[in-house]
Amino acid sequence: MVGDGHMQIGEVAARTELSLRTIRHYEETGLVIPSARSQGGFRLYTEDDVTRLMVIRRMKPLGFSLEQMRDLLETTDRLDAADLDAGERQALLDRVRGYERDALAQIAKLRTQLDRAEDFAATLRARLAQVPSER
Repeated sequence: MVGDGHMQIGEVAARTELSLRTIRHYEETGLVIPSARSQGGFRLYTEDDVTRLMVIRRMKPLGFSLEQMRDLLETTDRLDAADLDAGERQALLDRVRGYERDALAQIAKLRTQLDRAEDFAATLRARLAQVPSER
């Protein structure tokens, strides 16, 4: 960790289990912007940046697009703002709930696929058990 709570990209990559290339891609697309740069020009990240990357990392296997990731991050950023009126707050919460519903639906699909894959592996295992072993 660099002084003042900042981390260089290598440490962030290790903590998030994302490649340097992936983190740079997310920077290029505007999903995560390094909080600072060192005097030498190195990207510097904070815990909040790591949290954003973890949200992205968790959304990716569920099939969310970069645009959806951006929308969710902007929505949650806006929810953290102090100047929300009740109507805007409710609209933002409804938007996050929509992403939650989408995530749960995708998780259910993935569970079904995993069940089928496990059944297939069990079928293969059973078939292999029927073959006499060589001596």
